[in-house]
Amino acid sequence: MPSYIFENARIVDGSNEDGEHDRFVRVSGNVIDEVSDKPIRDSNAHRFDLRGKTLMPGLIDCHVHINSGVADPAENSFLPNELVAYHSVRILKGMLNRGFTTVRDLGGATVAQVHAIEQGLIEGPRLVICGKAMVQTGGHSDYRTRYDMISGDRQLDQLGSVGRIVDGVDDCRRAARDEVRKGARFIKVMANGGAASSHFPRPYLGYSMDELRAFQDEADKAKMYVSVHTHTDEAVARALECGIHSIEHATLITPQTAATAAKQGAIVTPTIAAYEAQIREADALKLDPGFVERLKWVRARGPESLETMRAAGVKLAYGTDVLGSMHSYQSEEFLIRAEALPAIEVIKSATLTAAELVRMEGKVGTIAAGAFADLLVVDKDPVKDLSALGSQGRYMSAIMKDGAFVKNQLAA
Repeated sequence: MPSYIFENARIVDGSNEDGEHDRFVRVSGNVIDEVSDKPIRDSNAHRFDLRGKTLMPGLIDCHVHINSGVADPAENSFLPNELVAYHSVRILKGMLNRGFTTVRDLGGATVAQVHAIEQGLIEGPRLVICGKAMVQTGGHSDYRTRYDMISGDRQLDQLGSVGRIVDGVDDCRRAARDEVRKGARFIKVMANGGAASSHFPRPYLGYSMDELRAFQDEADKAKMYVSVHTHTDEAVARALECGIHSIEHATLITPQTAATAAKQGAIVTPTIAAYEAQIREADALKLDPGFVERLKWVRARGPESLETMRAAGVKLAYGTDVLGSMHSYQSEEFLIRAEALPAIEVIKSATLTAAELVRMEGKVGTIAAGAFADLLVVDKDPVKDLSALGSQGRYMSAIMKDGAFVKNQLAA
């Protein structure tokens, strides 16, 4: 592969607001070979002068669903697997074009899709998977209706289904081990009701404490972690009591529980863009008015939860949870979080903190020697204006993943 040198760059990775000015970065192969405050000699390298631009590490989205090609999760779960796979190709390419070079799938992606990206068969971000999420009978993401008599086992064979139906401590252990066998790098558990669901409402709790502890024990033995879907404070507190490390959503977290999360070093991934997208697209999606009102209530709590967690010192990772046609809202989370957080902290959530959550510190989310050459050249200053990271990558004049340009509008 060719080598590249980015000259006179201002590097912003979320570690400090001003960034590092007048830096020189050499890419060799698929890694960053050198970062220096002095010009780098290399007569064979292609050089790009980034004066006036911002150089960032590739973005990381810690809550995606790459197989959600249609907005209705129940409908998606019954689509033919081949159709779901074709949807995922489009979704993955879109994420890459927005500057997301690493994503964490929270239910449904397979190791075959990981390998398809690694082998260059399809274009997409680096993919971190849990396989199928764990769902109790009747729980959030059990898509059977009140009238269905079919077995929940059907979801296990559907690529478009987020989860698998699992009940009881022994089956929880068996299912967790099965997902590890199939290439999972963490275990996902639906431990609470849906944000606006009437089938398994927000206050409902998923799984007994013994079942949650069984999942965590299996994760510990496999040297990985458990990620839990939660909205209510009670659900978050139960997960923390079991030693669970990764908390999704946490919409109604209280200061007391946030303090516990901070003390235990948990990382929370809010996904407010998911609610915003559904509210804006309600007419097109033909959503029930009652469902929309519940979404609006949850959306309004989002910035409040961010302020609560920031005050407690909780680590926040970037996540979106958008589905179907709403994947175009993936970058909207930056602007939503800016309602409550400084821009530099929002950036950090999609770089350094996200890298910690996916357990790839020093390899992604940073610009340092030895890291993967995942780089963005941004025309505007994202610290002053987070919209620089939106508009479907419009303000990114270059996107590089693994040392290869996905987009390059730079003058050599």
